[in-house]
Amino acid sequence: MADQAEATVGHGEETNEHHVTHEVQGSLALAFEAALQSGELSVNEEEIDELGRRRRRSRARARTISIRRLSKAELNRGRALYPEEEYWRPRSRGECAEMERPCPFVSCKYHLYIDVHPVRGSIKVNFPDVEVWDMTDSCALDIADRGGITLEEVGEIMNLTRERVRQLETQGLARLQDLDDVSRLHDYVV
Repeated sequence: MADQAEATVGHGEETNEHHVTHEVQGSLALAFEAALQSGELSVNEEEIDELGRRRRRSRARARTISIRRLSKAELNRGRALYPEEEYWRPRSRGECAEMERPCPFVSCKYHLYIDVHPVRGSIKVNFPDVEVWDMTDSCALDIADRGGITLEEVGEIMNLTRERVRQLETQGLARLQDLDDVSRLHDYVV
């Protein structure tokens, strides 16, 4: 970064004015600068900070509520406020495929709003800053019916980074390949 200082004299006082210019170094930076100037690449000005770096999207991180950390009084208060009731809910994909969206049945294991750990019972709220009825995609099965989507789109839907989605994909494929009866699944494993 070049820093140029000029001293000017006005009304008997000396003031310093600093002019800052950014130098572009490296072949990647030069190619990026050329693409911006030619119009091949466009960048939203709101995504760039004062140093010229791209800002990360600001989405709230998922929060996990550990059942073990809740006191007995908190658990009893939760049971009193939200007693278990029997109500109709879909039991198969055929029953819920044509229902309203976003899906109001948060207790469904395919709902994207919360995840419940099968062993510890901890609850992970995937979208703490969004209400259930404001979600654009609420069912993992609806997303699976769409077909293949990019890691970025999966990350946006599940509130994960693209890298974490790639890691989970790799782990899942490795588990499928470790199965003894993988011959029937061979067409689905990459």
